[in-house]
Amino acid sequence: MHVSHAGRAGQALQIAHWLGSQDQLRSEARPGAADADAEKNLKRRRKGMNSIYCDLLVKNSSQLSTPRPPTMDSTAALRWARRTLKAFEGLGHSPWLHEEVAKRMQERLAFIKLQPLMWVAWEPLRSGLAGVRKIQARYPQAQCHAVATQSSELRLAQQALRRPWWHLARWVRPVLFSEQLPKEPAQMLWANMLLHQSADPEALIAQWHRALAVDGFVMFSCLGPDTLRELRSAYESVGWAAPAHEFTDMHDWGDMLVQAGFAEPVMDMERITLTYESPERLLNELRELGRNLSVHRRHGLRGQRWLAQLKTALATLAQPDHQGRLVLTFEIIYGHALKPQPRVKLQAVSEIGLDDMRAMLRQNPKIECKA
Repeated sequence: MHVSHAGRAGQALQIAHWLGSQDQLRSEARPGAADADAEKNLKRRRKGMNSIYCDLLVKNSSQLSTPRPPTMDSTAALRWARRTLKAFEGLGHSPWLHEEVAKRMQERLAFIKLQPLMWVAWEPLRSGLAGVRKIQARYPQAQCHAVATQSSELRLAQQALRRPWWHLARWVRPVLFSEQLPKEPAQMLWANMLLHQSADPEALIAQWHRALAVDGFVMFSCLGPDTLRELRSAYESVGWAAPAHEFTDMHDWGDMLVQAGFAEPVMDMERITLTYESPERLLNELRELGRNLSVHRRHGLRGQRWLAQLKTALATLAQPDHQGRLVLTFEIIYGHALKPQPRVKLQAVSEIGLDDMRAMLRQNPKIECKA
């Protein structure tokens, strides 16, 4: 398997945002908004915006350009999430592409000044164990809290991430593990290659928001709409339904971050091109990454004849520019956003959480905070 990539300008764009040179930013927007307001926003992004800022985001979730998540069978997504343990045991490691994306996303941490005292590794088996270990090495003084929603995954994560008995950090700063959100808020949450397979991404983003302290930040990545475009064309050419559900656009992810209460979302993307020597190797790679979660997928078992037709269709992915190897494109979306100070909407009756009240009191120097 060979790898090439395009669109690393996105990293430079994100760096420029963190350094404050907003006047030099420009963005790549996807056409096809559902209404005039969304289309107006897309045109505005094309004119000189490189990142997606909250003041340009659509604030009404009904105005998003695509459903969330588009064309995904939520039941199939939940079933695949429960099979992560079996897939991991068959591989013995996290998927290669997930680890590669984790390495690239980690490079962006060099431009963030905040040094977390505690950080959350969300679903470490699926997001990439090697990537989590690299974050541990980057922040050796920080407490790591691994969150996995299934007890079986949690046990495997414990075996993989727990340091040996002779390592001092095992006793001074042991990795914490749980199936629930940590009791203490974290300064960073790491979620690599997870959102595109979530049956309820808005609920997941809301969980991330609750897990973070004020001024904490989330770092995440996922697949974008141009992923598997060659495979989609091959399926369409033989009259088959799509090989995967439609992946959400990065602008919609930015909208959902703002809806959940995050501020200053920064979104960028790149395309990674993978090449394969045979249809069998390509199919093995796709099985490692997930399953077809489209609601339009064909139901029932397929036979040897269909498999032969599939391999014939995959042969059309060969490109002379890549020495006749089969080519697949993966669009990788990267996101970063902060959790701001809480704001209270004035209503006839307003409810404020105790933690939010303490944060607001500390923010106002004229009020003595004894909390």
